[in-house]
Amino acid sequence: MKIEIGNQKPDHFTANWPGEYDVFSHFEFACGIPHPLFAITTIKENGKPNVCFGSWTSFTGDGGGYYAITSCMQRTHTYQNILRTKEFVINFLSKEYFDACVATIRHNDHDADEFEVGHFTIQESKTVASPRIEEAFLNIECSLQQTLDLSGNGRNATIIGKVNHIAMQEEYATGIDDKYGENGFMFNINSPKNLITGEGQASAVAVCKVALINEEG
Repeated sequence: MKIEIGNQKPDHFTANWPGEYDVFSHFEFACGIPHPLFAITTIKENGKPNVCFGSWTSFTGDGGGYYAITSCMQRTHTYQNILRTKEFVINFLSKEYFDACVATIRHNDHDADEFEVGHFTIQESKTVASPRIEEAFLNIECSLQQTLDLSGNGRNATIIGKVNHIAMQEEYATGIDDKYGENGFMFNINSPKNLITGEGQASAVAVCKVALINEEG
């Protein structure tokens, strides 16, 4: 038997904090889909570097280009920076840097240098003015292509960026390697619900474990 859930939030789904179901759809917690965690870097209007710890993104493309499709709250520095400069960098870090990324959320006022807050090292990008995080094992430089307010409520924006350039640490660059293990991509497990009781408060950070390798390519 499958548990069926529609567009109406189930009455027994409890909120962990006020406004949770305004910021997130109830499907977010019902599905429990893990998403990669990363840090988006931009430049504030005052010239200081900005770091935004984020999730909810995917990458797709074809011979005509490769694109990052990510999500950002419209009230944030990051969203305003991207609209103004038309660029951003997505930086993938290992779970070792989780606390450093969280620090940039807690200390993100307009005058803060968020690289200093997270004790990150600025690395110059090749195609955009936004800085890269040197400690990241993968940096993806993007130019803004489009923004969409999918729900139309003015809260969340979907951002589409065209990938211009990437940089990968050498030890992560050999295929099935450190990217897919304890020191590679970290994933956001955002408070998955018990669909029967409606409870579920635990969020978690996960890493990859390679289960199968397709030898046929």
